[in-house]
Amino acid sequence: MPDKNYYVYIMTNFANTTFYIGVTSNLIKRIYEHENKIIRGFTSKYNLKKLVYFEETSDVNSALTREKQLKNWHRDWKINLIKSKNTNFADLHSTLITDPETSSG
Repeated sequence: MPDKNYYVYIMTNFANTTFYIGVTSNLIKRIYEHENKIIRGFTSKYNLKKLVYFEETSDVNSALTREKQLKNWHRDWKINLIKSKNTNFADLHSTLITDPETSSG
């Protein structure tokens, strides 16, 4: 049985003013759900459709721990984390479509 990957990710709105941190085992599907407001909640209420950051791990407990850690971070720390890998806050969703690793699950 192949290893399952888990993703901790950060979504934001067009103006990069509000952040949402989540965890999933199927990043492409989950981002699609956010973008199309399929699941009602925080991201649909605040129109958070832009994936600006994600991390990958094969351990679900590590992913859940990291999600909780990031949710407790100050806003500036989150911004610096995003900028460390995505300086322009570009939408990373299109980069996932060509990466088969992120579509498993």
